[in-house]
Amino acid sequence: MKLSDEQRESDLAPLIQNGWSLVPDRDAISKTFTFKSFIEAFGWMTRIAIWSEKYRHHPEWSNVYNKVDVTLTTHDSDGLTELDVKLANKMDTLAH
Repeated sequence: MKLSDEQRESDLAPLIQNGWSLVPDRDAISKTFTFKSFIEAFGWMTRIAIWSEKYRHHPEWSNVYNKVDVTLTTHDSDGLTELDVKLANKMDTLAH
């Protein structure tokens, strides 16, 4: 189920403060993660892939050397849901 207006305010605000941004013309959020090396970026992606399987929710992402560009939205709901917030928070936690 898509985030309510109240959830958008309470759940998205901390993510926006932590570098996530709303995607124009789409109900999605995005962020670029930068790591010290390709190995660190790829290792983080591997850890996130395991969590994504546990959550049954998968990111749109691409990797070039030490950068990973991520977009989160729930395709089944055609917009942002609690799963996107949950995965974004996990990504932030594991990036540190």
